[in-house]
Amino acid sequence: MKVLVTGGAGYIGSVVCERLREEGHDATVLDDLSQGHREAVPVGTELLETDLRDRRALRASLSGRSFDVVMHFAASSLVGESMKDPGRYFENNVSAGINLLEESRRIGADRFVFSSTAATYGEPERSPITEDFPTIPTNPYGESKLMFERILDWYVRVRDLRYVALRYFNAAGASGTCGEDHDPETHLIPLVLKAAADGGKVHVFGDDYPTPDGTCVRDYIHVLDLADAHLKAMEAMDRGVGGAFNLGNGAGFSVTEVISAAEDVTGRRIRKARAPRRPGDPPTLVASSARAEEALGWKPCREDLPTILESAWRWHREHPRGYGG
Repeated sequence: MKVLVTGGAGYIGSVVCERLREEGHDATVLDDLSQGHREAVPVGTELLETDLRDRRALRASLSGRSFDVVMHFAASSLVGESMKDPGRYFENNVSAGINLLEESRRIGADRFVFSSTAATYGEPERSPITEDFPTIPTNPYGESKLMFERILDWYVRVRDLRYVALRYFNAAGASGTCGEDHDPETHLIPLVLKAAADGGKVHVFGDDYPTPDGTCVRDYIHVLDLADAHLKAMEAMDRGVGGAFNLGNGAGFSVTEVISAAEDVTGRRIRKARAPRRPGDPPTLVASSARAEEALGWKPCREDLPTILESAWRWHREHPRGYGG
């Protein structure tokens, strides 16, 4: 299939492009490189350097092209930043997405795989989280993603669109060539591995939660498993499958467990610094992916924490300055 991958120069999008090419699909990346990296685009993959907010430029980039499927990763995705600048998040994640929907339909692409988030659930009262839980976002980032899911649902009703929205929990790990390189970095695993590499400290935000060791518990999923889910979603739409699906490994690991496992993987002691709780951090967030397993035929196969950490550590050792060197 011919697939347009927006945000394909970013962390998850670049790995999905790798998998698409490995499976014989024709992938084209559309990215403005504001957060992505040109070096992350797989060799031989065309890059359209375009800002989705610019409708006229987007139309020019897509003119004369055709795609079977659009995979939409391009977004602003920092919870804290969204609380400071909500307008940017609604512009980048909603308005720009509408531009993409309209221009995709103009060139005949009627299948859409959307990179959504567990932040659509807000602060659920229990785990594991299923798709039937109330969606009550607690920040503009989660709200913007939920808004776009709702927009997709309306396009299904009135514009004959097919879509799958994949609600990620915590993506982690690396492929052979692509890994995490964010500025600023906010994700726990790369921060822990950076501390292992340079001797810095990892801030532990709260150690008095109602969890076995007092630190937050989160569901980590290998980025290659996420990529495989996108390919499964693309195929499932031909069987009439649609809607929102959780993607997680079904198990939770605490901050303390992640740090301890990283020490084992790296063979280095990692220093910790206690810090106050962050507002809005639920004690436990763990996904149920039963619906994705049943409907998409997808199940993670790299669930154990050492496997995730080893792949990320290998990439960070080979790219000590990220894609910059």
